[in-house]
Amino acid sequence: MRVFKRVRVGLLLALPLAVVLSVVNPPSVTEAAWQRGQYSSGSFGTVTIPAPTLNGQCTYDPGFLGAGAFVRILWKPPAGYTLANAEVQASTSGLGSALAPLTGYNLAGNTTGNATSGYITEVQTNLLGGLIGLGTELQIAIVIKDLGWTSKPASVASNAGLVGGLGGNCRNLPAA
Repeated sequence: MRVFKRVRVGLLLALPLAVVLSVVNPPSVTEAAWQRGQYSSGSFGTVTIPAPTLNGQCTYDPGFLGAGAFVRILWKPPAGYTLANAEVQASTSGLGSALAPLTGYNLAGNTTGNATSGYITEVQTNLLGGLIGLGTELQIAIVIKDLGWTSKPASVASNAGLVGGLGGNCRNLPAA
């Protein structure tokens, strides 16, 4: 009981002292102010790189009995893009592989034409694909790459035929 009395007495003495000190020593003026909330808006989206187009039927050239066989692709980049923005990707059917860039392939060295009228690109098939095709299908795609983004592909599929390029063909695939 005595403890509560002391606390009460201490509070009764401290309260008037706090009031006197705040009147004698008022808080200083600050430059802080309250303002209305400011609103802003924003948006986000994805970058869409336009796809190249096929501007003619592709052809399969068997070379000499399959040696030196190649696929000729006629394509055109979208407006504002050139050969420098393009990449060739390939895969074969039956292996379950996704389209992957052709390693060691020089697109500029195997392409003629210009961005205005279109390009002709020749992609050599591998030795086994030309000599002993066995019906294996090679899918070749041309994509446009810009700012780390990749367009949808313009694709063709070629078949080397059974042996020595006999019966080989190429067809344009519908746009993805």
